[in-house]
Amino acid sequence: MNIIYPKVYELKKYHDNRGYFFECFSENIGEDIGVDFKQDNSSFSRKGTVRGMHYQWDEPMGKLIQVIKGSIIDYFFDLRIGSPDFGIVQKVHLSEFNNKCLWIPPYYAHGFEALEDSHIIYKCTSYYNSKGEGTISLIDEDLGISFDTIRENMIVSERDINAISLKEYIKEPKFFIE
Repeated sequence: MNIIYPKVYELKKYHDNRGYFFECFSENIGEDIGVDFKQDNSSFSRKGTVRGMHYQWDEPMGKLIQVIKGSIIDYFFDLRIGSPDFGIVQKVHLSEFNNKCLWIPPYYAHGFEALEDSHIIYKCTSYYNSKGEGTISLIDEDLGISFDTIRENMIVSERDINAISLKEYIKEPKFFIE
């Protein structure tokens, strides 16, 4: 029998004006203790925060998303050129009370709007890769998203403010129907 002793792992937490992002599990820890997982993430967003539309094209990442505190509107759309659902934004209300979780396939863009201070957890199918990720502006008028949060009161990162438009993505797409 392989005995596993308690061990403290120091994980990184990134703070900014929206709240924090916390990588609460990665496969490295799973391997260390003999368990096979990829990565779980934890995110806190203040009321009025808008994040997204994020996607990872190098080792695409699927996400199972659940709100454990608070309430969000989750937005997502298919990024595959040739898909009949390409660019069509869908949304789901996720909250600590409605017991819903949402699977986002790896070839979808994903973002959300925090309706109140919210803690979100993600179970991910691959590791986070900052060099292989992209962002399409959640406030791109071509996406046609109407927010509950007034645009002037949104809390948005510089990265998301400077994200490309859907039209720009189409010029150099990362996903296709084969």
